[in-house]
Amino acid sequence: MTGPPPADDDADIVAQSLERPELFARLYDRYAPDIHRYAARRLGDGAADDITAETFLVAFRSRARYDTARVNARPWLYGIAANLIGKQRRTEVRALRALARTDVDPVAESWVDSADSRVAAQAAQAPLAGALAGLSVGDRHVLLLVAWADLSYPEVADALGIPVGTVRSRLNRARRKVRAALGGDPTLVIDAREAASHG
Repeated sequence: MTGPPPADDDADIVAQSLERPELFARLYDRYAPDIHRYAARRLGDGAADDITAETFLVAFRSRARYDTARVNARPWLYGIAANLIGKQRRTEVRALRALARTDVDPVAESWVDSADSRVAAQAAQAPLAGALAGLSVGDRHVLLLVAWADLSYPEVADALGIPVGTVRSRLNRARRKVRAALGGDPTLVIDAREAASHG
């Protein structure tokens, strides 16, 4: 007995995977590349493989507790990934400080996607890395989930289990610190979509 084809929304996939665990692979196929890219930007390619695998393992094991009122599982998965990255906070901060000091770090290569942006980003990488290293882990999570994972404020709140007001205050604090560390140059602030991302 094969049953009806699963619906396309994430909550239905999670719910149906309780009876048919193989269906959970659809979420992996849908979101693993994004989670990997985010983890690579935070910790480098080597750690990204482990973070991605562990994110989906944790999600699979806890899927019975998933709130099916949340149609989109993306924030849930990013929250798991952020928690796992947080456990490697020392590694991330060490890599950011090395980049700030030497302007050379393997993580930096995954921060830029094309040759054009790599040239433009070279001048900002070291100061930006130093600014990111100086943020608290909570502020860094919020800033990078908005800037690099492209989550809305409500999605970040959902991912981290915090109120939207806390997301806003952490983001404002993180942006102020980054701007100050970069000498107040608005062209070097990593989230240029500030107006578009308010939600």
